[in-house]
Amino acid sequence: MDDERYMRLALDAAREALEAGEAPVGCVVVRDGRVIGRAHNQRETKGDPTAHAEVLALRSAARAAGSWRLDGAAVYVTLEPCCMCAGALVNARVERLIYGALAPKSGACESLYRIPEDQRLNHRVQVRGGVCAEEAQALLKDFFEPRR
Repeated sequence: MDDERYMRLALDAAREALEAGEAPVGCVVVRDGRVIGRAHNQRETKGDPTAHAEVLALRSAARAAGSWRLDGAAVYVTLEPCCMCAGALVNARVERLIYGALAPKSGACESLYRIPEDQRLNHRVQVRGGVCAEEAQALLKDFFEPRR
């Protein structure tokens, strides 16, 4: 299935984050069967609170597409997006969001809120969670457990 194939690319990006000392979250943006954006968390590296994998991947995809409008795009991210990232997906007009692990304390797509599907907004994003969730959760556990 394509969702699992692209999620594996996001997991590769998450491993790069882990190697860089960042929280292991990776993201890829796909449109018309090709990756047009890819990133991992870089908050520590950049000293930027907005340098989440999703935001960086959306910026990369917008440059590749030549437009901030990412109609028809699918975003694959290893962790359920937060409020900021869920809002960015809506504002970028992304068609689909596919994520791995739930984020019970910050997730804005299923856990705490449902921003991408909120009928009050001008655009909605189709959401599918739980793709390669165990692998994504294991990376997060390996990162956070020694820090607790």
